[in-house]
Amino acid sequence: MYQYDQFDHTLVSERVAQFRDQVNRRLSGALSEDEFKPLRLMNGLYLQLHAYMLRVAVPYGVLSARQMRKLAHIARRYDKGYGHFTTRQNIQYNWPRLAEVPDILEELAAVEMHAIQTSGNTIRNTTADPFAGVAADEIADPRIYAELIRQWSTLHPEFSFLPRKFKIAITGAPRDRAAIKVHDIGIAMRRDANGNPGFEIWVGGGQGRTPVIAKRIRDFLPEPDLLSYVEAILRVYNQFGRRDNIYKARIKILVNDLGIDAFADAVETEWRAIRDGALRLPETEIARIAAHFAPPDYESVPALSVDFAKHPLAAPEFVQWVRSNTAAHKQPGYSIVTISLKPEGGIPGDATAAQMEAVADLAEVFGYGEIRVTKEQNLVLPDVKQFELHALWEALKRHDLATANVGLLTDIIACPGLDYCNLANARSIPIAQHISRRFANLKKLHDIGSLTLNISGCINACGHHHVGNIGILGVDKKGTEFYQVTLGGDAGTDAALGDIVGPAFAEDAIVDAVETIVNTYLEIRQDGERFIDTYRRAGLAPFKETLYGAR
Repeated sequence: MYQYDQFDHTLVSERVAQFRDQVNRRLSGALSEDEFKPLRLMNGLYLQLHAYMLRVAVPYGVLSARQMRKLAHIARRYDKGYGHFTTRQNIQYNWPRLAEVPDILEELAAVEMHAIQTSGNTIRNTTADPFAGVAADEIADPRIYAELIRQWSTLHPEFSFLPRKFKIAITGAPRDRAAIKVHDIGIAMRRDANGNPGFEIWVGGGQGRTPVIAKRIRDFLPEPDLLSYVEAILRVYNQFGRRDNIYKARIKILVNDLGIDAFADAVETEWRAIRDGALRLPETEIARIAAHFAPPDYESVPALSVDFAKHPLAAPEFVQWVRSNTAAHKQPGYSIVTISLKPEGGIPGDATAAQMEAVADLAEVFGYGEIRVTKEQNLVLPDVKQFELHALWEALKRHDLATANVGLLTDIIACPGLDYCNLANARSIPIAQHISRRFANLKKLHDIGSLTLNISGCINACGHHHVGNIGILGVDKKGTEFYQVTLGGDAGTDAALGDIVGPAFAEDAIVDAVETIVNTYLEIRQDGERFIDTYRRAGLAPFKETLYGAR
């Protein structure tokens, strides 16, 4: 993984000192909360319903075991013993004391971490495929380019005060595991007819109040032109994006207002002026960054098919875990393991300090000391020998981390909702917990198969409800929490926004509604098709009938 150079160390250390002074002035009363707000936001510190919340950057979702142990220490020393992993592959602490936040940032700096640009109207953490560098279907490792974007965008003087927050995602495989089509800029690795690496560029995607699937602006962008082209897009947005209306300030609104052709023409004009300048990536610089992501010295181990889990002596629970929580690795004899942070009745994305320390230990015992964070709020061990999967599973069980539900109904994405967020209309966490308990039977869960369920506590869509196969949006009706349901959303390669089913459900009816949807699917699916395939074939009508037919 990338290691800080002297510039990185100096930048982060200076920022800690600056913010310590700003916090001291706030505590002394020299700064009002309104004066302090833009300063804290540039350092990832929010003021939530009950306390401050600190969001820590995990660039493109990659952590070392050492960094994970530090995150565990911070949870135990400065918070309430846990952290919350987010859909931007970051981690949030919900209860830090303002006076101690500079100390947290200083501890993070000691392990090459920070909270810079995790909030505010700037370029946020670039997210990437959590299987980057190890996925069997990968075209090229997207971490290299995500790191280049990180270095280019951090404290970029031209883009520190954009019309609105800006999000970039990159995937290196044909199967999109980074949800690039619901980002302001989405980048997909491609190769041209001669095998040269490059990028397909998408622009103007997003969720929230106005959900939009991104539009393709470039079929193929040569590798050296990545930063200059992204900068051209940001310049057009910075110049023409609206600043008079927060709800119309995102780039998706600009793309829609101008039209993709006019927007693309403006980008091309800007790009031609800067393409051959300082942002053109030389091969030597790409190679320098790539060296940080060289594969480990893999041991030569027997190549076992995942079917080995079907051995008659294998426990059924282990077989289920292998099927749902492991993925194909490009190195023979290895598997990618996703650790579910969604136990029965648990809070999606939460991990205790003890669990974080356990994951750090297991990353070293069963891998090469690296951990990934996923947009689904889970963790990944990218390099596990297949013959050690059973031992890893046993170890995970001891820490309540062996739930076999990755990609299944109870692998729920959920925002903090009204339990923490001052923007929320309704609670997300209790609904996720109730659904998790209702569908706790692993055999039934695996019979249902691949199905994503996402919950947001408000229209800002931090729980990505728009792109859940089943999406749930909390709404307020005269002070009472209700939940609107959408069906058919998809964050992957065939990205789609969900369709609103009908009137919202009361809090005490929403879990039953989910069960009705699932039962309808099981009744009408054909040949074992996935939920999303059944929905695309059958449409909304059969689900609407079973949900509302008796009303």
